[in-house]
Amino acid sequence: MQDLKNKLEAILFIVSKALSLQEISKFAGVGSIGVVKEALESLQKDYRDRNSALELKCEFDKWGLNVKKEFLYLTDGLLTDAELTKPVQETLAIIAHKQPAIQSDVIKVRGVSAYEHIRILLEEEFITSEKSGRTRMLKITSKFYDYFNVVDTELVKNFNQIKEEPKNEV
Repeated sequence: MQDLKNKLEAILFIVSKALSLQEISKFAGVGSIGVVKEALESLQKDYRDRNSALELKCEFDKWGLNVKKEFLYLTDGLLTDAELTKPVQETLAIIAHKQPAIQSDVIKVRGVSAYEHIRILLEEEFITSEKSGRTRMLKITSKFYDYFNVVDTELVKNFNQIKEEPKNEV
């Protein structure tokens, strides 16, 4: 059971968002959702017993590993402008997927807030921008590949794999 708890803890730490039991079970390679739930509840008790700054919470049938509220003030100073917010990351993912991406297409998909995301990505040197007619052509840079530890061929393969995965309706 400890091995499974370690796997689940690693999954929740890496993903850093709340996941359903089905998602966690799939990532852990465990067919029994009941076994996963039992291991998560045991892990949750472990966190409570050791009086950790982290907590394992289940809200709306989704499990997540979080910093306890009383310690959140510490994280504010640690998160810098260099860290990309989720919306900026999503915009970057669209640019990387299209590679090269036409700015007007990115704006259509992400909305007008993507202009700010693109500005941030340019400042952080994750993308480049070149004039292309009435719009701009956006391309990812070598910093993108270094930061996310991926090579160009792997990126294309990963995007294709995501496209081919069947969608699970909840």
